[in-house]
Amino acid sequence: MNLANKIQSDQLTVVNFHATWCPPCIAMKPNLDQVVTKYGDTIHYERVDIDHNPELVKIFEIRTVPTTMLLKNGKLKWQQSGVVPGSELAKVIDENL
Repeated sequence: MNLANKIQSDQLTVVNFHATWCPPCIAMKPNLDQVVTKYGDTIHYERVDIDHNPELVKIFEIRTVPTTMLLKNGKLKWQQSGVVPGSELAKVIDENL
């Protein structure tokens, strides 16, 4: 399933915009891994490298990395730039499931 289909579905999709050269992005990855492991198949998860996906950066108007978004039924439910603790991300996911 591609990203467009994932964000249009009624299943919550976590999208993380990152760059390989970005230290905060590297710091964010373990937090995302923790959350993805916790929620398993109950959520979709997509990491988007901004250097390889400039069209998505433009569509989603990404200004800084890392930026993490929650989308469901094609609507943005939550967005945060910077390193988000896994516990905070899990709380936001719980509120939007």
